[in-house]
Amino acid sequence: MAKSAVLIGDLQIGITRNYPFAGKLVPRAAALAAAARERGDLVVFVRTQLRVNGADVSPRNAGVQAIFAMGDDYHEGSTNVELDPGLGYQPSDVLVTKYRASAFTGSDLDLVLRSSGIDTLVVAGVATSAMVAATVYDAADRDFRVGVASDVCADPVDAVHEFLIGTLFPARGIEIVTAS
Repeated sequence: MAKSAVLIGDLQIGITRNYPFAGKLVPRAAALAAAARERGDLVVFVRTQLRVNGADVSPRNAGVQAIFAMGDDYHEGSTNVELDPGLGYQPSDVLVTKYRASAFTGSDLDLVLRSSGIDTLVVAGVATSAMVAATVYDAADRDFRVGVASDVCADPVDAVHEFLIGTLFPARGIEIVTAS
């Protein structure tokens, strides 16, 4: 029997406040999390943060350098790295902190999923072209069955989101689902 988890990534205060496309996902993500809990699925929220002193920011990684330069929106200890309160985080949920695009990189996500007997992962959040894509590919490489909740993902470029959801993910064996 399959045991599933729903992963909702990067809907933290610094992102949902500054990027309207992300903020619009919060009610849908909260509903997805509530439905997953009702089914008995594990709910995992993922946030991105970096050390204030930059010890985890490589000079060879322009993307991480750009995130670090955004300041408190991504810096460890800032309230901006906390989950958006509209998500309805519950004590039974798991909060994972990541340091790169994939929710697996530098986090204990794989340990949490395997310890919980999870074999199926449904990914949601922002951005479709960053956290979602990186996490989906990483999960597939780790032999999880993977789905993407298409209506609980967004990207700053709608055409990129549509291409990933409509073409690329399905071509790679990723199941496209909706929150319902």
